[in-house]
Amino acid sequence: MQDDSHNSLNAPFPITICGLAELPGHSVLEVSHVLSIVDPDLGSIDAFGDYGEHSRMELRFHDVIEDNLGFDAPQQAHVEEILSFGQDVLANPDAGRHLLVHCHMGVSRSTASMTLMLAQAQPDHSARQILHQVLSVREQAWPNLRILEFGERLLGRDGEFSGAVAEIYALQLDRKPELKQLFTGYGRGREIVAGEAFKAR
Repeated sequence: MQDDSHNSLNAPFPITICGLAELPGHSVLEVSHVLSIVDPDLGSIDAFGDYGEHSRMELRFHDVIEDNLGFDAPQQAHVEEILSFGQDVLANPDAGRHLLVHCHMGVSRSTASMTLMLAQAQPDHSARQILHQVLSVREQAWPNLRILEFGERLLGRDGEFSGAVAEIYALQLDRKPELKQLFTGYGRGREIVAGEAFKAR
């Protein structure tokens, strides 16, 4: 597997996407900003004691794409906070920027959030270009569709990212067909439908 750090496709600043278990291994990267997205019932995260001085924001919601009973779905207010944090990254001196975004597995909430922050920083880039920047540092990316839908509206790019991400879903379904059953079982059938529709073009 590739090194999921900051060897991205011309991202505007170094980026890292990872899961909880990988956090200790990234403490040497001189990260300037950390966005943590975790489940509401998770305890405290101890890994950042070794990270040195950095700015960190923590958000707590479940990795779902519908307002399911019993789960805390991402809301527009969460995505507004993500984009505000992205503005903080951009306000940092160029040479000092390095953004790390993590969730539990570094697959869905984190990759969607990174996509939106990169889109905010690169308004002239297409949704496909930005999604492939994310894919280049996190090959297992499956961006959370609900987060993208909120974000694209807030960025004035309604429909762009929720449309372009179908290519990523299709790619991952080709790589791992078992994901269809997994994500359908989690109530994320809209993502599967989008990926299969892309494959059928």
